[in-house]
Amino acid sequence: MYQFINGGSVTSAKGFKAAGIFCGIKKRKKDLALIVSSRFCNAAGVYTLNKVKAAPLLISKNVTDKDVPVKAVLINSGNANACTGEDGYKDAKFTQEYCADKLKVKPENILISSTGVIGVKLPLPKIISGIDNIVNVLSEKGGEDAAEAIMTTDTKKKSFAVKVKLSSGEVTIGAICKGSGMIMPNMATMLAFITTDAEIKKSLLYKMLLNSVNISFNKISVDGETSTNDMVIILSNGVNRIEVLENSNDEKVFQEALDAISIEMAKSIVSDGEGATKLIEINVTGADTQEDADLVGKSLANSNLLKTALYGRDANWGRIMSSAGMSGANFDPEKVSISFDDHEVLLPNFKVVLNEEIAYKILSKNEYSINVNLNGGDFSSRWWTCDLSENYVKINANYRT
Repeated sequence: MYQFINGGSVTSAKGFKAAGIFCGIKKRKKDLALIVSSRFCNAAGVYTLNKVKAAPLLISKNVTDKDVPVKAVLINSGNANACTGEDGYKDAKFTQEYCADKLKVKPENILISSTGVIGVKLPLPKIISGIDNIVNVLSEKGGEDAAEAIMTTDTKKKSFAVKVKLSSGEVTIGAICKGSGMIMPNMATMLAFITTDAEIKKSLLYKMLLNSVNISFNKISVDGETSTNDMVIILSNGVNRIEVLENSNDEKVFQEALDAISIEMAKSIVSDGEGATKLIEINVTGADTQEDADLVGKSLANSNLLKTALYGRDANWGRIMSSAGMSGANFDPEKVSISFDDHEVLLPNFKVVLNEEIAYKILSKNEYSINVNLNGGDFSSRWWTCDLSENYVKINANYRT
């Protein structure tokens, strides 16, 4: 009922234009993005759980918490505008107001987002000059430039789109995201912007977004860090005049497509984790409760000891058991079985069936799965993580330089 579009982006959805330019926040790379809809949109957002929240996030959250339409999203990279106090908040408000004036709408019709170094004052003159320029280069093909402009330590642009067949016609979901380091469940640490030309009421839009976030962005980890600027925003402009009604089959179909694109975005962030060489899917099954399944999955995804072993292609299943045991989940260790892909490593009663040669080949692949069966109840959880290499240290030791 849905199909991914090659080369898709936020502008794949009808009625959206975007652009990404260099305005001087960074030394050379694109650092300012703008996404604009031809019509006012219903908007919903999910935000970081970090107690320290950046000024632009607070402003955008205030917009999506209200029943007001949204026209555009302005994003800068290279500067988080976090921990900048009252001046930082005033600067963020000014960029929102200035962008609104350029687009001839009210400030509350504009969402803003920032990513980059924390604790540095926003270079307001550069951003104002950038807004003057970017509103003149908006394009239906500008999604890729926007995806590039929101990158920080990312090594590649992250753009996606899917076509969705509903009962009365076809709609599109487009998306861009960024994220590489400071990635941890709890909304993850990243930015994601999703567009659709379907018509969806705000309450339903939020419900579907939250459902997708909980099985995608909240199920990934690179380094166990949660940042100050994380957000996922979805915009519905209704240009196609095809409405998704609550409790309909169309809602189910649209939710499946939104889940799919969210999972692809989440996986793209983990696979591009700072210094990462592997994308690892963690499947926990046989838990007594959903909480137990999630606790084990989260503990494995965050375990630096396990992640370094995986970087070294070391089939050290003991680190899996140890991490599961410290998770706080209730399970019987003697019932646990573990496998890498379809190769069994450990059976119940601590029976070791590991074949080091087979395991090494699996752990040498770019993508593979770790499967942990607690052999208790019927609950399961799926997570994604990556290995941890010395390059992670190098990247973050020199982040501000």
